[in-house]
Amino acid sequence: MPYPLHVAFIWHQHQPLYKSRGDANYYSPSEGQYRLPWVRLHGTKDYLDLVLLLERYPKLHQTVNLVPSLIMQIEDYVAGTALDPYLTATVTPIEQLDRPLKEFIIEHFFDANRHTLIDPHPRYSELYGQRQDRGRGWCLEHWEAQDYSDLLAWHNLAWIDPLFWDDPEIAAWLEQGKGFTLSDRQRIIAKHREILSRIIPQHRKMQETGQLEVTTTPYTHPILPLLADTNAGRVAVPNMALPESRFQFAEDIPRHLNKAWQMYEERFGCAPRGLWPSEQSVSPEMLPYVAKQGFNWLCSDEAVLGWSLKYFFHRDESGNVYDPEKLYRPYRLETTAGDLAIVFRDHRLSDLIGFTYSAMEPKRAVRDLVGHLEAISRSLKPKNDQPWLVTIALDGENCWEFYPQDGKPFLEMLYQTLSDHSDIKLVTVSEFIEQHPPTETIPASQLHSGSWVDGSFTTWIGDPVKNRAWDLLTAARQTLANHPEATEENNPEAWEALYAAEGSDWFWWFGEGHSSNQDAMFDQLFREHLAALYRSLNEPVPENVRQPVEVHEAQGDHVPQGFIHPAIDGRGDEQDWDKAGRIEVGGARGTMHQSSPIQRLWYGVDHLNLYVRLDFQTGVQIGKEIPPELNLLWYYANQPMHNSPIPLVDLPNQAPLNHAFHHQLGVNLLTQTVWLQEAGEYSRWQSRATRAQVGVDRCVEIAVPWVDLQIQPDYLLQLIVVFSEGGRYRQVLPEDGVIAIAVP
Repeated sequence: MPYPLHVAFIWHQHQPLYKSRGDANYYSPSEGQYRLPWVRLHGTKDYLDLVLLLERYPKLHQTVNLVPSLIMQIEDYVAGTALDPYLTATVTPIEQLDRPLKEFIIEHFFDANRHTLIDPHPRYSELYGQRQDRGRGWCLEHWEAQDYSDLLAWHNLAWIDPLFWDDPEIAAWLEQGKGFTLSDRQRIIAKHREILSRIIPQHRKMQETGQLEVTTTPYTHPILPLLADTNAGRVAVPNMALPESRFQFAEDIPRHLNKAWQMYEERFGCAPRGLWPSEQSVSPEMLPYVAKQGFNWLCSDEAVLGWSLKYFFHRDESGNVYDPEKLYRPYRLETTAGDLAIVFRDHRLSDLIGFTYSAMEPKRAVRDLVGHLEAISRSLKPKNDQPWLVTIALDGENCWEFYPQDGKPFLEMLYQTLSDHSDIKLVTVSEFIEQHPPTETIPASQLHSGSWVDGSFTTWIGDPVKNRAWDLLTAARQTLANHPEATEENNPEAWEALYAAEGSDWFWWFGEGHSSNQDAMFDQLFREHLAALYRSLNEPVPENVRQPVEVHEAQGDHVPQGFIHPAIDGRGDEQDWDKAGRIEVGGARGTMHQSSPIQRLWYGVDHLNLYVRLDFQTGVQIGKEIPPELNLLWYYANQPMHNSPIPLVDLPNQAPLNHAFHHQLGVNLLTQTVWLQEAGEYSRWQSRATRAQVGVDRCVEIAVPWVDLQIQPDYLLQLIVVFSEGGRYRQVLPEDGVIAIAVP
């Protein structure tokens, strides 16, 4: 009898250590308090509801990873010993708000996804609209006490998961809508603590019933291969620029593993079986430590498997893997300390949940995911003399902010569909490998050193700023090594500061690749941990630890920093495009461009669409200062296919305008009509059907569905934007090249 397709969902719940250790220059009164609120807010919105929803479908088993640094911070909030600036502002009497605190509230109490957490609540949406349309200065001058009180209440209410809205107190607040008092705000915070207090007990309960497997991560989420040797960065990128000082402290690996193990046993009454290595980062050097600690299995990404097998996982036009037998199974790793099992996630299915399905109607998203699983099952069926395991592993907190109702309709529909499905079985990783041990082996020495990001470590090392941070960490770690008398028993402060600084998150935000409106705070927290280490050893804090690792200023041109899902309405919502690539065209380019009616170009992707946005100078008119025809043209680098020249007259004979292109999307900005053409034989353009969307208002926003283009994932797209009028060329963007975009 053939086996059903086994599917292991692994949800990774993690936050870095936001707990302050005092200012980098001196001990401050805020020592021991929290710089940012994300443990509390994600705790009320994301950790408990995920498993409570699952509990309603007892046939479905899943795995949840709880990082020790997250557990510690949840417990601080439950105990009432954690106080972050957002919480402090929330419980401050309105009459005591000074101007700096009001500015902080106006700036940061809309730190939430507009479409899902702000717009559904009329009063919250009203206040957000005032800030966006009239400006922060107007709010500061015109808002009254009740406006501030309502905003403080709504920021905290909006982060309470919809699963808890039937709670009588929460329901009353939602119905009340406005007129919140200090007492209301205090009770809302108390409700946060109540929800947080249920997280760990609920996970333990469901693990004891067998529906859940709870796994752990090295103590403060460090990249273990880089702790062993920062030269590991050159395994995937041989010419990587490395830090000036080589970090080689493999002895820190068992410390992180042992502390995670002890914390787990204390909270769950048993030993952990699985390990989620931070950022799914693995290397041969770390494996013996993992096996010796007692772990049975760990997980990583398909890119790491591909590098290890020297095989690239190609996908068809629907995104399904060729040679699925290589990916959908556990492997054995033989180490000097014993065998380990390892599973590798399907990167694309994980990303669809993490970044794309939030933009789709829940029924369509569930149908798409289950359709992919059924396609995988069919592709494996001819060889179905053994069970197969599809691993879907992803961040279990951040994605839900982009889903309607925090993902509740999507998850309910998905769980019901899978609960009724006879050919798909959801399992924990441990129960699968216990019943079906790995039959294929990867020699430990052959395991690739890499992470879930492209199978490399470039997200955390190699950039000049990231390398500078590693040099600071190496100097601090060497200082601790020079104090052998400072043991974990007699100087725990020094070691805790080291562990915090070794966390991966600081390096994620440094330099190129990722950015947020809290970059300066992450920089500060990293240096606070280093400074605390020096002080614990009675050593002077080096001057370079007192200074920011990088200059934090408004960004100019930059590449995309993640998937985006903008509403195509011509409004250019700042949250929708905050992870998009950006090219400055107007004043930021210098005096010769000051008068340009086009100010900047934004671009990005998700698994559904290619997105482009053009910002105009205030007051300009389409058809006058801006030509009425917009043409997106692109070709696919290194792919053999028909290409044709741009079909416009008066075209300068210069690159890239004299290149040939494969697709052209035309837009009439006055009528907002669109047309799609594809290059054919003899350099002719052929019309194609399109479901592209265009929105024209304060800016132009365009979405081009990938399905219209019928191309394969991983193609490299080279894009230009051309303005024309009456079929005559007028302007090209960017002005000095093409925009390179990878098809997901």
